[in-house]
Amino acid sequence: MSLISLRGIEKYYGTYHALRGIDLDIGAGEFFSLLGPSGCGKTTLLRVIAGFEGVSEGTVTISDRDMTRVPPNKRPTNMVFQSYAIFPHLTVAQNVAFGLRRRSDLNRQAKDTLVEEALDMVGLGGFGARASTALSGGQRQRVALARALVLRPKVLLLDEPLSALDKKMREQMQVELIRLQRQVGITFILVTHDQEEALVMSDRIAVMFDGKIAQLAEAEALYRRPVSRRVAEFIGVMNFLPATVADGVVDAQGLGKIVVEDLQSEATTDGETMVGFRPETATLLFPGQDSEGRVARGTVSEVVYYGDMTYYDVRLDGCERPVRISMRNVFGRPVLDIGAEARLAWSPGALTLFR
Repeated sequence: MSLISLRGIEKYYGTYHALRGIDLDIGAGEFFSLLGPSGCGKTTLLRVIAGFEGVSEGTVTISDRDMTRVPPNKRPTNMVFQSYAIFPHLTVAQNVAFGLRRRSDLNRQAKDTLVEEALDMVGLGGFGARASTALSGGQRQRVALARALVLRPKVLLLDEPLSALDKKMREQMQVELIRLQRQVGITFILVTHDQEEALVMSDRIAVMFDGKIAQLAEAEALYRRPVSRRVAEFIGVMNFLPATVADGVVDAQGLGKIVVEDLQSEATTDGETMVGFRPETATLLFPGQDSEGRVARGTVSEVVYYGDMTYYDVRLDGCERPVRISMRNVFGRPVLDIGAEARLAWSPGALTLFR
């Protein structure tokens, strides 16, 4: 069920065309992400939904109401900014209560109850009297979330809220945000340039380039079936091999000939093209191992050891550029050396054929 509908959204800043014909529906209770590089228009689109930016053309509908010209404070949305915007002279409870100051229909006790509930929701129960300056980065982020949630919005907008945190805290807060979204059941819209963050947290992801949506899909479908090389390169790591197509057969450099129907692809015309595959979808065969599937041969040209994983660059016979393969390190399995002979087991079903 659609909660937010954007139709024909265009946004100009003078002659700069920031958003180009955006059509998008976001469902009630969905964790939705806008993902893309800096300057792609994702934050501008989030601010259009919030009402902080007007549109040059198009309409914004929330809960079947036209919100295109409605100011931010009249929309059923609230935003958590990248900077958190925590007031240093106020306590935690006072920061959370700040958005309730104009609610004349609530007495002091009712406001205090709402603040306590919001703090409990983000795991800061009992922190109300603490000075906001005495909080860690993760705790300040939770206060910003509580301040947004205390107003009970239908939509919570998150503008790269985890970018200021260190890696360990960021991963912890990703899990906390997923839990929180499921608990409150409202629509979350996240803006991020971090591909892993979007894949971990989102029900659906819109990948944006140059003010347009390049692909909209669920996280797994987006990773496994990118519609273009540009999307594939932006989402994780993908190996690309030159190929040609003729009479329904793909001849991929280093892999040989594959029937088009065995690959992930729509029908394509004959001619030059590319095939791609993720590093984890092929396997290096170690001494004593065999494969019933297809095997390509080559030489290990680089080894990068990460503890739990090892990444190998392998130059396949007849291939100009090496491909990257990721292998999980398990007890008893050796790490291959640079220059070692490599046998690569792969399946046509793991390959994507790009137009």
